[in-house]
Amino acid sequence: MSGVRVRETLSAPRQRGATGPRYRRRARLLKQLSLAFLVLLTIWGAIYQLSVTLVPSLYYQVPFSGIWPDVVIASAGGLLIVGGRHPERGWRLLGIGCLCWAAGDIYWTVALTNVSNPPDPSWADAGYLGFYPLAFAGILSLVRNHLKLPSRMLIADAGAAALATAAVSAAIVLDTVLAHAHGGPLEVATNLAYPVGDLTMLGLVIGATALDDWRVSRTWVLLGISIIAFWVADSFYLTSVATGTYSEGQAYNGLWYIAPVIAAWAAWLGFERAGDADDRLPARGARVRGIAMLLLVSGAALTILVWSGFQSLGVPAIMLATLTLLVVMVRLVMTWRENVQLLQLSRREALTDMVTGLHNRRALTGDLQPQLRAASDEHPLALVLFDLDGFKHYNDNFGHPAGDALLQRLGRNLVRALGEHGIAYRMGGDEFCAVISGSLVELQGTIERAAAALGEAGDGFTIGCSYGTVVLPEEAQDTSGALRLADQRMYMQKRGGRASAFRQSGDVLLSALQERDPGLRAHLHRVAQLSTEIAHSLGLSAEELEPIRQAAELHDVGKMAIPDAILTKPGPLDEAEWEFIRRHTLIGERIIAAAPALHRVAALVRSCHENFDGSGYPDALAAAKIPLGARIIAVCDAFNAMISDRPYRGAMSEQAAIAELHRCAGSQFDPVVVEHFCICLQLGRLSPAGGHQPGRTPVPSSAHV
Repeated sequence: MSGVRVRETLSAPRQRGATGPRYRRRARLLKQLSLAFLVLLTIWGAIYQLSVTLVPSLYYQVPFSGIWPDVVIASAGGLLIVGGRHPERGWRLLGIGCLCWAAGDIYWTVALTNVSNPPDPSWADAGYLGFYPLAFAGILSLVRNHLKLPSRMLIADAGAAALATAAVSAAIVLDTVLAHAHGGPLEVATNLAYPVGDLTMLGLVIGATALDDWRVSRTWVLLGISIIAFWVADSFYLTSVATGTYSEGQAYNGLWYIAPVIAAWAAWLGFERAGDADDRLPARGARVRGIAMLLLVSGAALTILVWSGFQSLGVPAIMLATLTLLVVMVRLVMTWRENVQLLQLSRREALTDMVTGLHNRRALTGDLQPQLRAASDEHPLALVLFDLDGFKHYNDNFGHPAGDALLQRLGRNLVRALGEHGIAYRMGGDEFCAVISGSLVELQGTIERAAAALGEAGDGFTIGCSYGTVVLPEEAQDTSGALRLADQRMYMQKRGGRASAFRQSGDVLLSALQERDPGLRAHLHRVAQLSTEIAHSLGLSAEELEPIRQAAELHDVGKMAIPDAILTKPGPLDEAEWEFIRRHTLIGERIIAAAPALHRVAALVRSCHENFDGSGYPDALAAAKIPLGARIIAVCDAFNAMISDRPYRGAMSEQAAIAELHRCAGSQFDPVVVEHFCICLQLGRLSPAGGHQPGRTPVPSSAHV
């Protein structure tokens, strides 16, 4: 135990020293000194470049002559080893490479400058050439640490860019060096190692930029400028030496010494985070840059090959240019394949429901038309449209993710139920569809299995479905007509297949009316029958017929609020009593509107005592402003009241009632509705059966009840 305490005591100060305020201050001071030194080296490099271009007298001064330029290279190498704000192995390797190059140049300056016939190769070459493998390793380490795993196309881009760069370098430098190479194999190999190393290093940086999706990263740009500067200086030097035109103090001399300083700046700034670069450069911009760079490298390779037709170029340049074009061709094939795959994927997504994975409405539209043309009476198709019952309740109670999971399960169930006999689609929301083939008997069995598959029950929920079926081509000849008919039939089954809120609410009110006046039920039922028939003769749809029928059954529901003394009074009503009577449509509307499912019915009940000329109540509407359903109910109600017994009069004959309708057409009744009513009566579609009608709804000007 005591030994442990001793070790903890001994190690504690060391840990505090490594992470404490004093350590952080020391590290911050070191970075500040490094930055100041880097700025000083940059200033030296700018002045040195002036000395070899504009102010030759400075070239022989102490800070710029002898081994001083090599001290600058060694200092930049030291800064690379320190690594600026973000030290890492890649920069250290580049820094060690710079130290090797500086050592070789110092040896050359001190030991071989004044030798008339220096050895080739020499120890200076060992230092110079030692720079290249360390630089290669450093660049590859940086690529590995800062570039994500590239795609095959980016690798092809990098290869094409590196080959094109190498081809240009070979055409400019390598051919000249080869043409003037002399001496033994070791001497020739040493001379060739410089241009090969330069073009390889330059190709690595260009390739790294391609691997980074052609992003303009400040660090890669600075490192690239550094290596390009080194390559330019080496290229001019090797060419001039090979052609015997070299002399000291050339303008490119300063590039050797500026290059490591620029690399040190790249290390100091460090790499941007991948996320920052990705946010700054959208995918489209990267793609455009990639295409532009491919065109550039292809143009460079093609230029070299065309140039070789007018001037003799070495085999390396031609081979590298040819390989560049081959890689670009491979890249184009890869791009074509990717575009084909993207097009296929986009087509699949456009025809696929994203929740269930089934085909969607667009796919159904495309699939159904050719199948419809191929269908016949001997080989029919069935188009079945399904609508889930109870899905909204499930979604509200369990949430949309659970609802999506339910849709996925039901979609899989539907596919299994159809098997090889049909194709399943999701139309959107809680609607599914199926196109089924087979004989009529097979169609029926498959439809029943499919409907059963779209059901699920559990704790607190029950899911079922309503559906509408259309047999093709017997019942429809085009896609839109088939879908419309299937939708109508599905809606009718949904309404009639179960006791809806619409029907339940109406039945409750009818029961209340019957309790108040048992004889009233027959009159209301008869008015509903007459109204439904007239509405049908006027061409109204099934969806429009049902509210009219319900309104006809419930149009007198407001009378429950009127005293029996008024309703059964045998004599004329006074004005106050008429006010009670005129209020019964408004009362009826309020009672019916309490059931949201009957809102359309409530509007018709409100207007069923309006007159065609605007003299009715409660809103004094006229002509087309009165809902058509209310105009129909008014005619049917008045006719049935006139042929029924009243407390204050006997029943009228059918002919007298018809004559009264014609007399009031245009004032109290819609003439078109009256005309259709009389035609239906003459054709035998209406079989009025008058009878005793208790209660009263007298109107002074007519028999309209």
